[in-house]
Amino acid sequence: MFGQPDAVSEHRFRCPYCGEAITFLLDTSAAGESYIEDCEVCCQAIEASFEVDADGAIARFVARRLDD
Repeated sequence: MFGQPDAVSEHRFRCPYCGEAITFLLDTSAAGESYIEDCEVCCQAIEASFEVDADGAIARFVARRLDD
């Protein structure tokens, strides 16, 4: 079973546009997800995707620019 029901994890990374350290809240109750969220500093849209391991930890996280 992946993650725990209603599990949320704060993930810190650098914005692919402005390079500032930002955080996204990720729902780790599923095996993985992909979505678009704005940078809290420069307001550019970031495509974020992640995978969760069997223990509910983030196994892979990718944040990319939409203009690539």
